[in-house]
Amino acid sequence: MTGPRQPAEITAAFLDACHAELNALKPGNVHRYAPGHGMEVLHFEQAAKAAAGPIADPALSVGKRILRATEASVAAAGLNTNLGIVLLCAPLAKAAHETTFDVGLRRRLGSILSALDVQDAQDAFEAIRIANPAGLGAVRQGDVRTASSDLTLIAAMQLAAGRDRIANAYVDVFSDIFDFALPALNTARAADGSNPDFAITTLHMALLAEFPDTHIARKYDSETAADVQQEARALRSCWFPIATPQTLPALLEFDAKLKRKRLNPGTTADFVVTTLFADALIERKHL
Repeated sequence: MTGPRQPAEITAAFLDACHAELNALKPGNVHRYAPGHGMEVLHFEQAAKAAAGPIADPALSVGKRILRATEASVAAAGLNTNLGIVLLCAPLAKAAHETTFDVGLRRRLGSILSALDVQDAQDAFEAIRIANPAGLGAVRQGDVRTASSDLTLIAAMQLAAGRDRIANAYVDVFSDIFDFALPALNTARAADGSNPDFAITTLHMALLAEFPDTHIARKYDSETAADVQQEARALRSCWFPIATPQTLPALLEFDAKLKRKRLNPGTTADFVVTTLFADALIERKHL
């Protein structure tokens, strides 16, 4: 990238990322190898198509992108499939449209995140209420149902950062994406570029092994999330340096086990999509 991305480019990058994530085996999530958790690939395809326009709309603030994309997604799919994806991709999309020849994506993203205001918070909270993600629960400060009308979105994310990796991404300017996930993806691609789906499987497993999934932690508890993390680490030989046709049976077995236990590493899947989206948007000179 040598300058601002246009809305059509951002839309295409978003849809490509959503579709690529669905094509790869990601244990515990929905993918073309197997449905799960009452959802199928079609639900995610419908939601991605509906969300793409608002995500890339340069006339919308970050909060409005989140709200409009969530409204459209839930209307199209009939359930929440992509709230986390929308929360992560909306500021990235805005940053991609506003990059310049001398300010790259990550620096512009930092400026956008630090400036998120009260209206962004109100819009994002309304989106979360519409999506009603599993395990939402209640908290003393920054609860989406009762949050103060003067709370900015970045302040709300700071309150939630310790318990939610998506909120933490807003606070540390997507460090998990830029400092861990993108390098992991590039390492997998360098190991074998013949099948991009296998590199995405490796990205998913690398994230799952590195960070306890906060969707699982929110729905169950932190110990359950840590157990899944340890299982992903124990399977490292099946996915590092890259998954292969020979290791897919073991990963499919892990996938089935997680689904039998109703364990959905949804935050990990959100970061996979966002990593692919960022990869399509970044200009290597300005990370």
